[in-house]
Amino acid sequence: MPNGRRRNREGAQTCPRHIDRFLEPCLLLLVHCSEIHGYELVDGLNPFGFEQNPVDSSTIYRFLRELEDRGFVSSRWDTSNAGPARRVYQTTEQGHQYLAMWVRDLRETDRVLHHFLDTYDVHMHAHKRQISGEMPGNSPLPIA
Repeated sequence: MPNGRRRNREGAQTCPRHIDRFLEPCLLLLVHCSEIHGYELVDGLNPFGFEQNPVDSSTIYRFLRELEDRGFVSSRWDTSNAGPARRVYQTTEQGHQYLAMWVRDLRETDRVLHHFLDTYDVHMHAHKRQISGEMPGNSPLPIA
């Protein structure tokens, strides 16, 4: 899409909702919660906003290999169930620390985004009042 825009299911243009490499902390959190098989991660990602734009399982496995190469997750073959062996993943101590670093960064992103949205809401409320004639002049933006 031009200018980084995309279209939703109804065909209307929307702005991209994107936190760079957001898949990485989501995978780390899911693996941290319990030892998990790669295919189970596909469904586990849905509540994090990946339901509308699902991630291909090959991408998940590529991320898991990268996380394992960096020492953030480990894997083993699970042969306890009937059928073929499945690789299951768990976080390492280094992975716990890396996830905590992601959480600190995401909390800061959350703070900045909330400030942006609060500023927008205040401005639009004043703008609507100004248009309707309730309030003269420009309204200053809150700087906090």
